[in-house]
Amino acid sequence: MSLDERAPTMVRAVSSPVPARRRSPGPSKTLVVIAPLSLAIALGLWGIRRKNTMWGDESVTYQLAHRDLSQIWLTAQHLDLVHALYYAVMHEIFGLFGGGLLTLRLPSVLAMSAAASGVGLLALRLAGPRAGLLAGLVFPLLPQVQKYAQEGRSYAMVCALVTWATYALVAGVPHRARWRWAVYGSTMLLACLLHEFAVLVLVSHGVALIVARAPRPALRAWSVAASGVVAGLLPLAIHSARQSEQVSWIGGPVRPNYFLVAAVVGVVCALAPQRVRGPMRLSVLAVPILVLPGLLLLIASLVKPLFVDRYVVYSNIGIALLLGAGMDYFLRRQRFSRYAWIAAVAVLAALVQPSLSLRTPQSRSNDVTAIGAAVRKEGRPGDGLLYLAGQHRILTAANPEDTRLLTDMALAQDPVSSNTLAGVELPAPEIAARMLEFDRIVVVRAVGVHSLTNPQEEAKTSTLRRHFREYGTTHVNGARVSVYVRDHGMSPKVGPGSDSPGASGGVLR
Repeated sequence: MSLDERAPTMVRAVSSPVPARRRSPGPSKTLVVIAPLSLAIALGLWGIRRKNTMWGDESVTYQLAHRDLSQIWLTAQHLDLVHALYYAVMHEIFGLFGGGLLTLRLPSVLAMSAAASGVGLLALRLAGPRAGLLAGLVFPLLPQVQKYAQEGRSYAMVCALVTWATYALVAGVPHRARWRWAVYGSTMLLACLLHEFAVLVLVSHGVALIVARAPRPALRAWSVAASGVVAGLLPLAIHSARQSEQVSWIGGPVRPNYFLVAAVVGVVCALAPQRVRGPMRLSVLAVPILVLPGLLLLIASLVKPLFVDRYVVYSNIGIALLLGAGMDYFLRRQRFSRYAWIAAVAVLAALVQPSLSLRTPQSRSNDVTAIGAAVRKEGRPGDGLLYLAGQHRILTAANPEDTRLLTDMALAQDPVSSNTLAGVELPAPEIAARMLEFDRIVVVRAVGVHSLTNPQEEAKTSTLRRHFREYGTTHVNGARVSVYVRDHGMSPKVGPGSDSPGASGGVLR
């Protein structure tokens, strides 16, 4: 065979390479959505009943959401205006699915699950599929996320809305479509109406756009959307400022350690090289979300204490993004991948105990179910019932059967008819006079809170001290339930100035 006859065969062999196999982005994106969603739902449903207990803030949700919408609105004029929208939403959910414990907490589980998927998609858009999957899986494992995913309050919903507003922001930067920015603005406004401090995320978003050197049209569109959010929130902020006594219980930063540790870990993770796929580096977005809202509240607390860890639950979006991207970096480096997996297993093992603890009644600052049960156990039919202070009547209101056989001596008007949380109490002299009509009084005191000083509370404590002795006390999570019996040998005189000692060495149970 001649050389000319062989040439075409050789050319055909060289010019027909096997096409390179490329992974389809579809399955990766689907996995990034489904895996975090499934994990978050599984963790949220695990131990969701918390041994059929409820804590004080959840009790407020439970009671107000069972009132009519008009009653919710009238109550919000006096207190808790910042949560009025959330109570209205829960009222409708209770109407559709019943007002049980599962219905109270399940919306938070679903909201955190939606947030987990959003975190995964954010990381996917900014740093690639593996970073997205890892960030989405890290998010529902974070202790604070696990805690508020199982709580009947607004914080999980706010976190979900902030997550998807952030995704709308990232998606809107490269485009000029007005509808994208309308989605961003409306989602952020809804988050702020559920909880005012969500507005701090606007600062994080603005800083991220400036550091990323976003195009001017994007900065202009964000400015318009942010202005709309602030304008929409302003009426609520002005009216709720009149209820500032509701945060008077904050004596200083409440549980800041988690935020501080997360901020340090996040900043360290931000130092690792990251893939850049979207309109900005992942760290440019994640660090401001993680650090700025909490930092701003801590700075404000120098003037007026405002920092409570749950007010910035959405900062977990930032730490999840940074941890996901950091793990992706180490897995890409072959010599470190083994150590990355070992570290991941160690962290998961360390999370077991906190995860178990979060699903116990003791994980919350009080347990209204246990308090109500203690009142029912210690009280006898016809006994008097007294709250020190009156605002803590909410601690036994979740189950009226616990106090049905007792007489609330200080109550003039019940919470529902007065459009309040704790009702309206009698004047101080009438409270003291009614107390003297009883030989046995069950007293409920909240622990770990500031004692109020007003004429009614002074009348209660003074009358107990002069005319009753403590018979026994039951300690439960967040409260003391004491039984006082009338000491007929003591002076019947009522009023300040008496030196008669009150016996308080009762039996401790």
